[in-house]
Parts: sequence; C-alpha cells; structure tokens
Amino acid sequence: MELIKLKTNIRTSVGNGPARVLRRNKQIPAVLYGLGTETVLLSVDMKALELALKGSSVNQLLLNLVIQNGKTYTKTAMIKELQIHPVSRDFLHVDFYEIVMDRKIKVNIPVVTTGKSEGVEQGGMLQIIRRELEVLCLPFEIPEQIEIDITNLEIGDSVHVNDIALEGNAEIQADVNFTMLTILSPTAEEEEEVSEEEGEEGEEGEEAVAEEAAAEEGKPSEASDKK
Repeated sequence: MELIKLKTNIRTSVGNGPARVLRRNKQIPAVLYGLGTETVLLSVDMKALELALKGSSVNQLLLNLVIQNGKTYTKTAMIKELQIHPVSRDFLHVDFYEIVMDRKIKVNIPVVTTGKSEGVEQGGMLQIIRRELEVLCLPFEIPEQIEIDITNLEIGDSVHVNDIALEGNAEIQADVNFTMLTILSPTAEEEEEVSEEEGEEGEEGEEAVAEEAAAEEGKPSEASDKK
C-alpha cells in the first residue's frame, strides 16, 4: 500500500477561536498522537487533505506526515478520526495516529458479497448484518475489502465470523462468533403480514360482538362510545 505525502504545520493556539481562524484560512486543526508518544498540535491544508483522501477510504489511508516547524521531520500515520460538518460537509478536525510499520494495527474493513445465492434465486432475501469487520494487520497488509462468496448459500443458511478466512497475517478481532449475513425465507415476511391482518380483524370482530350484546340489553356498547 502506498504512503501518501501530506504536509502539516505545528500550531500553538488551541480553542474554538483559533480553530475558526484556521478554517477561514482553509486550514484544518489537527492532532498527532500514538502509543508512547507525545501529542503534537498540527494544522493541515484543506485542499491537500481532500486530495490525499481522493479515491481512498479514510480508515485505510497510510500517510507520510511532513511536519514543518523551523526544521522538517516526518511521521507515518493514519487518520483515526475525521470530523465533518453535518450540513456544509466541510472538514472540522483531524486526529492522526502515529504507526510503526512493523507493528500490527486495528482497522475497520468493509465487507462485500460476491455471486448470487441459490436461496435468493429461490425467492429468499439476503440480509447483511455486519458491513464492516475490525481486522488486526500490518500497515502494508491492510485489505481493501473482505469478500464473502454467497453462491452456494440456500434459504436459512448463514455466514459467521469464524467462516471467514483472511490472507497473510491478518486477523479478525472478534471474541464472539457473530453472524455476518443470512438468507431469509420469504415466508417469514408473509407470516408477519398475515398475523398483523388477523390482529386487526380480531379487534373488529370483538367490537361487533360487543355492539350486538349491548343492543340486546338496550344500552350503548363501549365500542360505540369510542366511535
């Protein structure tokens, strides 16, 4: 996986005011931290970050941070968190996490399916329960995605974490063998719809019986009062 160069600058001011000034100048406040390292306050050019992210997943991007502060030095890092404004979609803040290339890191990898299930061909429905998996791997061995072949899955079949094999030294970080996806039976939805309809009909029938009984006694029923 390629290391993408990204220039940053040391910043000394903290707080909302200085952060707003940075953003007006098309700079984004950032921090760099890591295991056993001191936190460094940074700023990064908005356009440069957008260019670095182009065509890459935030969780899988390896960066060669060039830190400028009189003298220049570099740090290898990943984006731990990227805060984005909910309306304007502008970048607000970036957390960089320093990594060591020979030490495994935890990353979330997207899960995709391949093939067309036999169960789906028979009228079943594919239900994807987990769309990401946390993987422990070396920085240069981060998989782009985890593929699950569903071709041979029939109605009622499921795929669990322990069914997934990864290449190389990558490991799936899961204590529980939870379900990733399943092929649902089409009758499950039909039965649910029927039970709802029967419930509505049952309520109407109860009201009709109550009205008939009340009419015989010559007084209004509770169902009529509600109407």
